[in-house]
Amino acid sequence: MEVRHAQSDQWKEAAALALLLWPSHSKEELEREFQALLQNPDAAVFLAWQKDQAVGFAQCGIRRDYVEGSSSSPVGYLEGIYVLPDYRRRGLARELLARCEGWSREKGCREMGSDCSLGNLDSQRFHLGSGFNEAGQIRCFIKPLGNNP
Repeated sequence: MEVRHAQSDQWKEAAALALLLWPSHSKEELEREFQALLQNPDAAVFLAWQKDQAVGFAQCGIRRDYVEGSSSSPVGYLEGIYVLPDYRRRGLARELLARCEGWSREKGCREMGSDCSLGNLDSQRFHLGSGFNEAGQIRCFIKPLGNNP
């Protein structure tokens, strides 16, 4: 297996894996997003390959706004990481993260941020086992405002 920086024409492979991580998004939405990401100098996508099949991905970017718990700017940010179930526990997620960390260092970052939902225990264990320190927990709320003043 090999981890490589995704090329601009590999947006479909990245989007297909992202859809497994973020199923509330549409395939078309993620395809448009990854097409743009692969052209963005402040974003990177790495793909893990088993022969001709993409079996994992990591998406990272540069955040210049405040990142919870950070003490520097810019901060590399792990936006998403996913490995197909049959390929887990082989070090692919750690290799994908390492590639994101290296890319972030090259972009001048001294810290790496990330997040996951409070209920995603697998992701929490991955982050803590990969050297991340918990910076805080939040609950987010939304209130529709409607059309009436």
